[in-house]
Amino acid sequence: MDLAAAAMSIRANVERVIDGKSEAIDTAITVLLAEGHLLIEDVPGVGKTALARALARSIDGTVHRVQFTPDLLPSDITGVSVFDQARAAFEFRPGAVFANIVIGDEINRASPKTQSALLEAMSERQVSVDGTTYPLTPPFMVVATQNPVEMEGTYALPEAQRDRFMARISMGYPDADAELAMIRGHDRVEPVEELESVVPLADFTAMIGEARAVHVSDAVGRYVIAITTATREHSRIYLGASPRATLQLVRAAKARAAMAGREFVLPDDIDALAEAVLAHRLIVDRGAPAAATLVREIVAAVPVPQGG
Repeated sequence: MDLAAAAMSIRANVERVIDGKSEAIDTAITVLLAEGHLLIEDVPGVGKTALARALARSIDGTVHRVQFTPDLLPSDITGVSVFDQARAAFEFRPGAVFANIVIGDEINRASPKTQSALLEAMSERQVSVDGTTYPLTPPFMVVATQNPVEMEGTYALPEAQRDRFMARISMGYPDADAELAMIRGHDRVEPVEELESVVPLADFTAMIGEARAVHVSDAVGRYVIAITTATREHSRIYLGASPRATLQLVRAAKARAAMAGREFVLPDDIDALAEAVLAHRLIVDRGAPAAATLVREIVAAVPVPQGG
């Protein structure tokens, strides 16, 4: 099975659980294939956790869910060393971060200290406890959720942590037909529990390598830089996209191209992903349009490379 066909199989499998959200599913698969992390900002009950669990089951991966609360400790995330009296030695007990997909539910309800426990894992794909480093097994993706409505007792994610997320999406409410299909599908059993793997984990890991190898021309590279530079120079944007954002937009575009069966990135790949990858990293001036709106305006204004 080639990469494009495998990605299509994963999409179809996830759609058995998540009805009418093909764009969100595509973005989630793209982020997983690009070795990124996903931030889902939406109201409760729209399928955020189900999406992550369905992804994990589709690639035969492990999944851990963490409910972030104010009393959650960093060691609950990373793990802890426990003294084994029988062996007279410390034994490391892995935390919730040791999985292929880690669901951080309502991440903004945990203290900044606990939120920061994810930083090393997300950026370096390893955990350091008591002076020992433990690598995380690929593929590894954090899917964090936030409730944008109920903000009492929450801690806003700092810019440095938001920048670790490759993309941010919103699921939104399903339409009437999709909600009716959900009623029928959830009538007797939870559909995600019936999902089976459609791509073995080893094969998906190989797909990640193929996506990395997708070609990015100098013209497309300059196009990406022009877009991110425009966010830094925009009069209504206080904080523009970081160099990490440039790299992650390229990585996501390579994954999208691979899913389309191409060995090269097109400007269309950049345009399609710019809002999801860049908007959550920007800080706009008070009274300015939403960051997503400004990203769309910038993408429309930056000249597309000739021949793209």
